[in-house]
Amino acid sequence: MTAEPLLPPPNLTKHTYDMGLIGNCAFLALIKKDTSVSWLCWPRFDSSFVFGSLLDKQKGGECSVRPAVDEEVSSHQYYLDNTNVLCTEITTDDGSYRVTDFAPRFAQYDRYYKPLMFIRKLEPLVGAPRVRVTCDPVGEYGSKILSRRRSSNHIAYLGLEEEIRLTTNIPLTYVLEGEDFALNETKYMVLTYGAPLEAPLESTAERFLRSTIDYWRRWVKNMSIGDFYQDQVIRSALALKVHQYEDTGAIIAASTTSLPEAPGSTRNWDYRYCWMRDTYYILTAFNNIGHFEEMERYFHYIANISTKIKGKYQPLYGISGASELVEQELDLEGYMGNQPVRIGNDAYTHVQNDVYGQVLVALLPLYVDQRFINPERTNPEKLIYEALNLIQTTMDMPDAGLWEFRNLAQHHCYTYLFHWAGSHAARKVARALGNTEMEALATQLNEEAARRIEQCYSSELGAYTNAVGSPHLDASTLQLILMGYLDPNSERARRHLEALEKELKTPEGLFYRYRHADDFGTPETTFLICSFWYVEALTVVGRTEDAIREFEHLARYTNHLGLLSEDVDAKTGSQWGNFPQAYSHVGLMNAAYRITKKLDKPNFV
Repeated sequence: MTAEPLLPPPNLTKHTYDMGLIGNCAFLALIKKDTSVSWLCWPRFDSSFVFGSLLDKQKGGECSVRPAVDEEVSSHQYYLDNTNVLCTEITTDDGSYRVTDFAPRFAQYDRYYKPLMFIRKLEPLVGAPRVRVTCDPVGEYGSKILSRRRSSNHIAYLGLEEEIRLTTNIPLTYVLEGEDFALNETKYMVLTYGAPLEAPLESTAERFLRSTIDYWRRWVKNMSIGDFYQDQVIRSALALKVHQYEDTGAIIAASTTSLPEAPGSTRNWDYRYCWMRDTYYILTAFNNIGHFEEMERYFHYIANISTKIKGKYQPLYGISGASELVEQELDLEGYMGNQPVRIGNDAYTHVQNDVYGQVLVALLPLYVDQRFINPERTNPEKLIYEALNLIQTTMDMPDAGLWEFRNLAQHHCYTYLFHWAGSHAARKVARALGNTEMEALATQLNEEAARRIEQCYSSELGAYTNAVGSPHLDASTLQLILMGYLDPNSERARRHLEALEKELKTPEGLFYRYRHADDFGTPETTFLICSFWYVEALTVVGRTEDAIREFEHLARYTNHLGLLSEDVDAKTGSQWGNFPQAYSHVGLMNAAYRITKKLDKPNFV
């Protein structure tokens, strides 16, 4: 059941992010096909970059292993199977070489060893190619040039809160002076932030590489997945995993900031934060692949947030749980010249009332799943009551909605859906606790939320609109089917899905969030998660063959490594928006899971 590839018209150029992701749940980095490190933030996901040529080629510093002569070269980039270890092979006129990049991660002393350490292994493959190695980190988003101190076997870069150190067996003179040399034996580069490498270089780098490969392959072996597009599900799961900041359990929406949703759109946002709206879908993805530990860490992060709220939940928080994420614009050229470059995100100030239901649905397993034994289960009434009271308080309050409209407040259908789902989850908790008062409140709110959802129904369109009194359709209302509000076998579910297809689906099988104008005009690109929601909805209503066809179309919108962006231009198939987008990979994983359940049958059949 393989569909024909959907190719852009020959006169339109397809843009993809030609880089790979590495990480160890303490930091992330993006490596381009020319071996340059285009993005690496230290010491946290949301810190300043130390390498950031992605956003400014002049101010972003450089870490690369390039051919000595500026010549036409070929590049082949790939992951070692079932790992987050990335290899880039460069072929030149005088030979070829491979750069293996990874962030160490493995079990040690009953914990995970995940240092702020970036390791590069340089190997000649054919001949003795001449290369030029550059390592020039920067600070404070390129505004601070670091001083360099040479020692016997390392270079220290000074000027940040802690020292960055490059330990290498490459002659330091070549690195400091930018001289090329013949790569005729294996070389290593170990870049650290804070604690330096204090062990033998070559043997330690090799041991860390073997241990990291083993860790990732064991992690994949422990995944519970079906046969459907298994390779892509594995890659998506590996990408999602390294977006979790393990120290706190937070999961960020994307690795980057300010990659535009469309060229010139100014829709350039910082996504290195944890959105409450994503909680339910992310936890569902980890549950679907059977990875309990990541779920538990994220539960603890969300539970921690919920114990310190002051009157309302924010739409997003920092990875430490920080609530103030003040938005700033930086003096950087931007990705392909797209400005502004923003850090922080003012969406933290928005009113987004679906978050209360999101929290209740997300935390439900803490109270009803017997695998969890932790302090949050011992006194759940306070948290549940607080969330229910916030649902009750905001029932008549317009909000910015799922898509965070900056200058428009409405009574959104999606918000009421999560009021409905959240109160339904609270009712389950109440029954588990034997709390009849809580159950009565949850039932009352559940029924009231359902009445508000029905106010969004348009008999003329045969569908639910995005908000009460609004004529516009919105892909978020696909969740009415996915979350069980609509009976998937009902005529209303069928008509609602068909109306959304007619309004929001492109001929290429992609889905827009919405088609009406917002604060920045009419969206130009499709939002990839919505396309995967569409696949899920097709599966749920029994249109499995359609779902498989659409999934196969969407699987073509990855880059060369199977990584997904936030947005896709339907006409060209171009990737846009922040990258890699954890939310898009969550969408793929959950859509594949739905299809797998439909196709599930004994192996001998």
